[in-house]
Amino acid sequence: MIAKLIEATSGAKSPQNYKRLISKYAIYFVFIAMCVVMSILSPVFLTVANLLNVVTQMASIGLLALGVTIIIITRGIDLSSGSVLAVAAVASASMAQTLDWGMRMYPAMPELPVIVPILVALAVGALCGFINGALIAYTGIPPFIATLGMMIIARGAALLYSDGRPVSSLIDSYQWIGQGTVAGIPVPVIIFIVMAIVSYILLNYTRFGKYAYAIGGNETAAYVSGINVKKYKILVYTYAGLLAGIAALILSARINSGQPGLGVMYELDAIASATVGGVSHAGGIGTIQGTIIGTMIMGVLQNGLDLLNVSAYWQQVVKGLVIVVAVVFDMKRQKKSK
Repeated sequence: MIAKLIEATSGAKSPQNYKRLISKYAIYFVFIAMCVVMSILSPVFLTVANLLNVVTQMASIGLLALGVTIIIITRGIDLSSGSVLAVAAVASASMAQTLDWGMRMYPAMPELPVIVPILVALAVGALCGFINGALIAYTGIPPFIATLGMMIIARGAALLYSDGRPVSSLIDSYQWIGQGTVAGIPVPVIIFIVMAIVSYILLNYTRFGKYAYAIGGNETAAYVSGINVKKYKILVYTYAGLLAGIAALILSARINSGQPGLGVMYELDAIASATVGGVSHAGGIGTIQGTIIGTMIMGVLQNGLDLLNVSAYWQQVVKGLVIVVAVVFDMKRQKKSK
């Protein structure tokens, strides 16, 4: 990416070119500037341990943001991803409890191999996403309403399934998903990178991605051109649900517990990350790499404010301001492009 910036800068020979360059790569300049400022304000910031901590903490939200990105590109929205994460977490954790835990949800069940809770999390997440997509595609319900309903239903389902209590004492192989390392790199970071690559390929080199952009750009034109709009809307939301299931695995494994209260407000953090990363809510515009940078910006912001001992209340205010500024910038950019 730095090479592209240098190449683009060397090729810019007019004020208009410089303006286009700044507009196109503004998000990367902001990220670099934030890292520089934070490193000056806190010497701890640029340490390897702290940077890995930032990415690890943001891995779950980043996974949700990848799914939300594709949804917003189709001119949709997903308010349910945090609640879907919670119900997937308690469901998978209930399949990963150790035999010596006195409060097992299924006392007569033997200790299962780790692939079982993994598949359960993926299945629950994908099913919730499928229901979202089917409701939107076949009933005409606005995405905001459909996913708002799923947000409430999934949270209620998580509370009902777990009886409102944490599902704790998970097998070591399950905990490794959230706490393990490979060559010094935390497993959550590896999973996030892998799914970011998969999402990038899907969005840029497959029919799935091309049709997502087409639907977001002009749904009527996409339908007339022969695209099965309903089918691809369902696929988009199902994929987002699958990513929420993966995020559930990481988060529950990190804390050794599946809790019905997990993921509260995560959907807003995911939407914020995608928005800051340049995904347009007008549809048809957005990139995975932009969302990754947007996620890192939100992570650096939160980590930096923590290192500076800024009150959690003020952190919420700052996050809100960042989101509003990002949307205003996007609206102005859209007006200029018309």
